[in-house]
Amino acid sequence: MRAAVFVGPGEPLQVRQVPDPEPGSDDLILEVRACGVCGSDLHVSEVHDRSGGMAPLGAGAIMGHEFAGEVVAVGAGARDDWRPGERVCALPYIAYGHCAACLAGRGHRCPQVLYGGMGRLDGAYADYVRVGRYEALRLPAGVDFRLGALVEPLAVGLHAVDRAGLSPGDAVLVVGAGPVGLAVALWCRFFGARRVVVSDLKPGRLDKAAALGATDGIDASREDVIGRFKQLAGQRPDVVFDCVGVPGSQQLAIDYAPADGRVVVVGVCMQPDTTMPVKAITKELTLAYAFMYRRQDFELGIELLDSGRIDPAAMITDTVGFDAFPDAFEALKRPSTQCKLLLQPDLDR
Repeated sequence: MRAAVFVGPGEPLQVRQVPDPEPGSDDLILEVRACGVCGSDLHVSEVHDRSGGMAPLGAGAIMGHEFAGEVVAVGAGARDDWRPGERVCALPYIAYGHCAACLAGRGHRCPQVLYGGMGRLDGAYADYVRVGRYEALRLPAGVDFRLGALVEPLAVGLHAVDRAGLSPGDAVLVVGAGPVGLAVALWCRFFGARRVVVSDLKPGRLDKAAALGATDGIDASREDVIGRFKQLAGQRPDVVFDCVGVPGSQQLAIDYAPADGRVVVVGVCMQPDTTMPVKAITKELTLAYAFMYRRQDFELGIELLDSGRIDPAAMITDTVGFDAFPDAFEALKRPSTQCKLLLQPDLDR
């Protein structure tokens, strides 16, 4: 099969022929129909050592953990539940399936978990990908493969909003209009936030924020963010989401929050950072961190996509086949107005 293979830190991906994956007893093999590029993929492709808290990828690794596809092979132990031809997305790991974490929908906490696309388990920048029977979820008729590939980033946003303890009528500031920030904005509006204001240094991204539920946008490259927020909402934000994940962004979120406010850190900063705890202390902020999601977040996202109650399609800015994918992946490392890039293998098959 074809796969976009990691060669080394900072080097472009290379499309190569690699062996097809084989299913274990409790596994499925999917023909990948769409796979999104995540910011964490861009970050890990630059990692040289463990100093940032993430292990570097080995040469030959295949990334990609936001995907949907069609079942083409079923392991012997999964044949009572699955059959070839079914359309699915999947949680991007394979876990034991029966431990307390797995049964609670939090298989990423399983002591036996293998994370997909991060080195030990190949991801979906490929024609085929191996997934676990317990992690696969069927896609109903109303969810095509492109939307199916958005279920994972939508689950990230849903989990972050859940961590915020959002109340109807809250005024929300989302710092960063990338895919995670847009997913957070979508869910905040869905769950009744009165104001959903998104700020970004790239004003071209703010049009997409409006399409995904933001009531207002702030061009952080030329506007005073908190001053403009108070003009729009008449107050400071009840909740601030840091969806950037670079040194200094967590401190900005703390600065923007009011006394007794809530801050949720969603963006994954992989470099050392410094904050001023006194600001959070004197404001008595509630500071929460959001990591990944639960299976239930995938299930809700799929149900609402199928019913048309949420529509994240505006998040997709480009879809490419393997021929164009390495260059498109590299381009995402430079700030632009792009949001979600999808690899669609059948475009140049």
